[in-house]
Amino acid sequence: MNTQEIIITWATPVFFALIALELLVAKLRGRTVYHSTDAINSLGLGVISQIVAVFSKLLTLGIYAWCVTHFAIFSLPANSVWVWITGLLFYDLCYYWLHRAGHEVNLLWAAHVVHHQSEDYNLSTALRQTGSGVLLGWLFYLPMAVIGYPLEVFVVVALIDLLYQFWVHTELVGRLGWFDRVFCSPSNHRAHHAVNDKYLDRNYGGILIVWDRLFGTFVEEDDTDPPIYGTRSPLRSWNPLWANAEVYWATFKDAWHARRWRDKLLVWFKPPGWRPADVAARFPKAEFDIQRDRYQPPLSRGLILYSLVQFALLLGMAVQFLDLAKHLPAWSLTGYAVFLVLSLTALGALTEGRRIGVGLELARLMATAAIPLLTGGWFGVPQLPASAVGALVAIPALSALVMGWLAVSTAGHAGTGKPIPG
Repeated sequence: MNTQEIIITWATPVFFALIALELLVAKLRGRTVYHSTDAINSLGLGVISQIVAVFSKLLTLGIYAWCVTHFAIFSLPANSVWVWITGLLFYDLCYYWLHRAGHEVNLLWAAHVVHHQSEDYNLSTALRQTGSGVLLGWLFYLPMAVIGYPLEVFVVVALIDLLYQFWVHTELVGRLGWFDRVFCSPSNHRAHHAVNDKYLDRNYGGILIVWDRLFGTFVEEDDTDPPIYGTRSPLRSWNPLWANAEVYWATFKDAWHARRWRDKLLVWFKPPGWRPADVAARFPKAEFDIQRDRYQPPLSRGLILYSLVQFALLLGMAVQFLDLAKHLPAWSLTGYAVFLVLSLTALGALTEGRRIGVGLELARLMATAAIPLLTGGWFGVPQLPASAVGALVAIPALSALVMGWLAVSTAGHAGTGKPIPG
């Protein structure tokens, strides 16, 4: 197990322990900082980002390693403390510019938007990550390769920078005095996630907020103007595939409809929200309403509890997928990845309260039961004991019965395509 995998292995249970602690503290304070379906969506998107990383890691790290080998100006030693300290600082500076570009360039925003779609702000939001950021994000770190920072230094400081940012995604930690003036903190990052006019596109720092102070992008959280979270083009969906695709699709449509070839190109590189004048005139969009109702399709308590249990089971499968990633053949790995992504998509449709979600969920359960029943095994495990096969068939079968009962009990309240009220 390499250093990166060791860190991730230890960090994951800590993440969920802190989420549980945040829930407990919020309850003791009489506050609601979590909504179940929003948290499922955020964590599901985090799972998908990790699945994508399994397939993209060799490409992105391979490019970095190749650049270090062929273009490095210096040969920096990996056993030097100063190389690690300056490497972390340099990485954080590169992250600042990637993060800033992710808010100022539409093509990059299309990837980064996933992290901002939640209308909650809690520790599950920190795990809400893009599946497409890998396409261009690596470009911003190539200066580290050119300077000569070894691959192992790059990998570890990247993880440190990422792990640090987890704890700042909370409303339960207030101002921290001098700390807020130097480091990215919960207060500073709340402002970053807000869609209020005064906070928009500010506070990009990962570990240090000093970069924002140096480059003129800092704003302080204002108690008289509490942050409101989400995006200015609200997602209004729990579909994880659509969450990753929505801005790409909207930009593609604007490029397609633009009459001038120049605008067809510019729409990808202009700031988010920019549209060619002719496109905006022919296909107007509603003005953003900061007082809009949050997206929260009504679900019965039974459906919410069912969704939480099913997500927990899918999360366990995702952990197994990541554990087996190095050993599974490509076809089996790809099949497992597709199964997980489609399963999370089906669960998303269900939590949207749509009737089609019930059908998709039942189809998912049938597929889940069919795999061990027909093969006698599971992804990465070609042969299982009969008792294990029985359990793997019984769980989705029982889930289907529960799902059917829940669907029948709400059938009188919901029509096709309409929310199922709780």
